[in-house]
Amino acid sequence: MSKKTVLEGDAMCRSLQRMAHEILEKNPGSFPLAFIGIHTRGIPLARRLHQLVCEIDPDRKCEGVGELDISFHRDDFGDKLPVPHSTEILFDIDDKCVVLVDDVFFTGRTIRAAMNALNDLGRPKAIRLAVLVDRGHRQLPIRADFVGKNIPTAYEEKVICHLEETDGADEVFISEGGAS
Repeated sequence: MSKKTVLEGDAMCRSLQRMAHEILEKNPGSFPLAFIGIHTRGIPLARRLHQLVCEIDPDRKCEGVGELDISFHRDDFGDKLPVPHSTEILFDIDDKCVVLVDDVFFTGRTIRAAMNALNDLGRPKAIRLAVLVDRGHRQLPIRADFVGKNIPTAYEEKVICHLEETDGADEVFISEGGAS
């Protein structure tokens, strides 16, 4: 299996730093920001973005970071039963600008499931999507508001994101094989 690294270390940090600035620029005003990461790698990315936003603008009202499980909101798990994780959002999402965070944006089905799961929890003022990598191949009319890196791929390629918190290193690479 061939592997091509497309983002790592310092470049990933710069992408997240830029995304944090964009989040602040595009969400001015008095509505509190709430960062919610999608299991699994969206959670550490949401924590990083939350921390960066708080460092850049300490006066900006930000809730904590929430963890969202979408297992039972998916429409593409087929015969395989999903492995549930916990949803842990210790703040009210009503009237907040929710920044939904994920690692790799592909068909849009994960994000659709995440929005359905959020609607079960409350009614945010707005939902903004922040993704580290947008690889294209959308099947649903959903777009990201904040993108770390656009990486054009072939459908059959696999984009794999590793993070220090979950995998011991920050890197994104493309490999030949099944889609992800």
